[in-house]
Amino acid sequence: MPTISLIANPSAGKGRAAAATETAVAALRAAGADVQVLVGGSVAQTRASVDVALREPPRAIVVVGGDGTVSAILPRLVGASVPLVLVPAGTGNDLARALGLPLHDPAGSALLALHGVPRRIDVGEIVTEGRVVPFLTVAALGFDAKVSDRTNRLRWPRGAARYYLAILVELARLRPTRFRIAIEGSPMRDAPGTLIAVGNTTSYGGGMRIAPSAALDDGLLDVVHVGPLRRGTLMRLFPELLRGRHLARPEVTHQRVSEIVVEAPDLVVYADGERIAEKQCAIRVRPGALTMQIQEGE
Repeated sequence: MPTISLIANPSAGKGRAAAATETAVAALRAAGADVQVLVGGSVAQTRASVDVALREPPRAIVVVGGDGTVSAILPRLVGASVPLVLVPAGTGNDLARALGLPLHDPAGSALLALHGVPRRIDVGEIVTEGRVVPFLTVAALGFDAKVSDRTNRLRWPRGAARYYLAILVELARLRPTRFRIAIEGSPMRDAPGTLIAVGNTTSYGGGMRIAPSAALDDGLLDVVHVGPLRRGTLMRLFPELLRGRHLARPEVTHQRVSEIVVEAPDLVVYADGERIAEKQCAIRVRPGALTMQIQEGE
């Protein structure tokens, strides 16, 4: 009887993870698996659950949650031999999109622990103030990171309206960020702009395809730099961002790198939905550092 450790974050996806957990556990047990269920109500508890699971390594670790849940336990899983299975139950689910996982089939996703195939994927790392923070989707620097930061600081209104209000506030405050960057060890150079996105996956924010040609297993990160924009131009650019058609615009540059250093006086850095750094950071890639269990053919 194969042993599966299942780690659940019941608060993920505004509570949707609780129902997904029940469905996933039932499907695995019906398929003959011995399922160890570990519930993490906080980052510390979730990380402790991974430590428990790895003491006697199971056939696979199933995580029910979203990008933030996976990000929280990523430091424990990088380099581990046990494959990770993701049951998407978050708000954005951009990692699941990149892996081609079913977004609304928790039973099917969970059963990949028994019938899926392993795929080694790259892990991004943000180095800042003596810390190394791994991430899997996109590191956001500039306007989009400031919107996330503003959203987290607003106490009113609730729900999506708070995010839209944050966009309006940051649009009113829009100024070019005085980025300075160095790529692959080159000298620092001025690169003012509206935002920089460093993508391991194609999308963030629940499907916004900021780095449409990014691949999880190419050993590189996709750097998208959007130059200084007026407010109206930025608003007109958003539909193109959603469709992944912005790379052809003259204000946008794109390149694949293994490492980039970015600094700016007002720099804020978010990755996998979490605030990671400010002022300065280096972002690099660890090729093939995580093993995921996915559908055959993806």
